[in-house]
Amino acid sequence: MKPVRKAVLPVAGLGTRVLPGTKTTPKELLNVVDRPILSYVVEEGRKAGIEHFVFVTGRGKGAIEDYFDHQIELEAQLEAKGKLDILAQLRAELPKPGEMSFVRQMAPLGLGHAVWCARDIIGDEPFAVMLPDVIIDAERSALGQLVDAYNKVGGGNLVGVEEVPEADTHKYGIVAPSKVDGRLATMSGMVEKPAKGTAPSNWSIAGRYILQPEIFGLLAEQEKGAGNEIQLTDSMAKLLHLQPFHAYIYEGVTHDCGDKIGLLRANVALALKRPDLGEAARAAISALL
Repeated sequence: MKPVRKAVLPVAGLGTRVLPGTKTTPKELLNVVDRPILSYVVEEGRKAGIEHFVFVTGRGKGAIEDYFDHQIELEAQLEAKGKLDILAQLRAELPKPGEMSFVRQMAPLGLGHAVWCARDIIGDEPFAVMLPDVIIDAERSALGQLVDAYNKVGGGNLVGVEEVPEADTHKYGIVAPSKVDGRLATMSGMVEKPAKGTAPSNWSIAGRYILQPEIFGLLAEQEKGAGNEIQLTDSMAKLLHLQPFHAYIYEGVTHDCGDKIGLLRANVALALKRPDLGEAARAAISALL
């Protein structure tokens, strides 16, 4: 069983749900408190043992690559002014040599197509997929929990899930669990955005996956599905008939930062948890209410 060392982050999306804020700023770089969304996601991956992040970018997303690079003038000014704590925070996010790669998705053909664009960098080994507009606030890295479950079952494919109200299952990719063992279950199927009343469970796919490289061959021949896009879920459903799939309900709170209210909730929730800002944030929110 090969370890999970690489993660694919599809960052080419236009962020239409949070326009006009994403007109000139990639949605992944929108702030949650004082850090970009993407900063939280990368931190989660590093805590899970990810050694190589593959960003699938698109036009207008050059700021993401710039974020994970030195800003010489800014760093020099911070050092000259003695703001060494802030300087240390900036440098802590910089990648180690070879830790990050960037590849272009030339057309917006869906999540499945974005993952397929990373095939040559991933190669013949298992990898994680982390949706970059989803922050999972967890004591133990959410992806780290999946890696633990992956090691426990001895490999295969693993999907991070959370329970959602049955009335909302038509909004998500939903898995069909069987042989449930606490938070871990064997999967018998999955469906992308099922019609109301037809969902096999209320276990929603929540933006964290561990997949085997055989998915790339299926994605290469996959026809368009829901939303007229190449859906990752459709190829996963095919791979499920060839390889073991498990679902794991991770511990943590999910914030969909690609949605305006979700982004607002993330800002409030994470500000309240900050030891340096929590008291002031609570007072400000209480005053507004």
